[in-house]
Amino acid sequence: MRKPFLSLIFPALVLGLALVPMMGSRAMVQDLFMVLCLLVLALNWNLLAGFAGLVSVGQQAFVGIGAYAMFAAVILWQTGPLTGILAGGLAAAALSVPVAFFVFRLNGAYFAIGTWVVAEIARLSLGQWRALGGGTGTSLPREATQDMAIIPAVRALLDTSKAGAVDAITYWLALALAATMLVASRAFLRSRMGLGLQAVRDNPMAARSIGVDPTRLKALVFVLTAFVTGICGALLFTQIGRISPDAAFSLLDWTAFVIFIVVIGGIGTLPGPVVGVLVFYLLERFLADYGTVYLIVLGLIGIAIMLFARRGLWGLFIQRTGIDPVPLGHAAPGPRPAA
Repeated sequence: MRKPFLSLIFPALVLGLALVPMMGSRAMVQDLFMVLCLLVLALNWNLLAGFAGLVSVGQQAFVGIGAYAMFAAVILWQTGPLTGILAGGLAAAALSVPVAFFVFRLNGAYFAIGTWVVAEIARLSLGQWRALGGGTGTSLPREATQDMAIIPAVRALLDTSKAGAVDAITYWLALALAATMLVASRAFLRSRMGLGLQAVRDNPMAARSIGVDPTRLKALVFVLTAFVTGICGALLFTQIGRISPDAAFSLLDWTAFVIFIVVIGGIGTLPGPVVGVLVFYLLERFLADYGTVYLIVLGLIGIAIMLFARRGLWGLFIQRTGIDPVPLGHAAPGPRPAA
């Protein structure tokens, strides 16, 4: 099952999703763009909480910093949006270094509260940046995205407007980011460093006794996930086109929903966020019109999963079937060939 998934199913799925802008409506492209971005955020939070044991409720800090860095690069420094997206990732990674020095001194609930405090400080600080609209925010200049060099080629390919071409480009970037994140996460978690990280999560003292440095590994994951989260935040607000402190640093949109996705899908499993984001998308589609009922249902489902399927839906599937299509451990070596 392992080889077909990696060599056939996954590339075919990515290719099929890449063709959506050619066949689907603009609304579908926008919906799937948001799903892919939430998947990237969920994969990053799962690496932190599920594999490194760092339960953060402040990941919106890196989403917001990445978005604001992109806006600053485009509006103040006159760069292109693609360069601004990369700048967003670098800014988030740069912020994560001093943040790590602070929050790594905390454990458990104190770590979670510490990350949330950092996010609030960032939100309040950027609300004072008058060049980017202060507390009310600002909009991305339309020509900044619609005059990108690649826009004419995309318009000719899809026979669409400039705005539709921008949606397609951001969608393809989100798809590439999600696919890369999935492949890189699996490769990392199957490497010696990834296995060491899981050992640290399960028993830090035992991991240290066999030569694993818990602080070094956790710091590496913290910085790398901040970098990818910053890129995702910049990409999100490139597509949205408008930014404000409350939107960019939204605890509900960029952390609470992400935690829900990971918990219901299966925390500490690689396919868990994929399953979770699909369930979340379907619930949103069917229940979003019901207002607060939608949030209540999400909460009840989350509670039910934590009570009756603590390993999430993916963990429940493995438990019931005994099959793990995407194992993270190393395969046992086969017999040596005869001399």
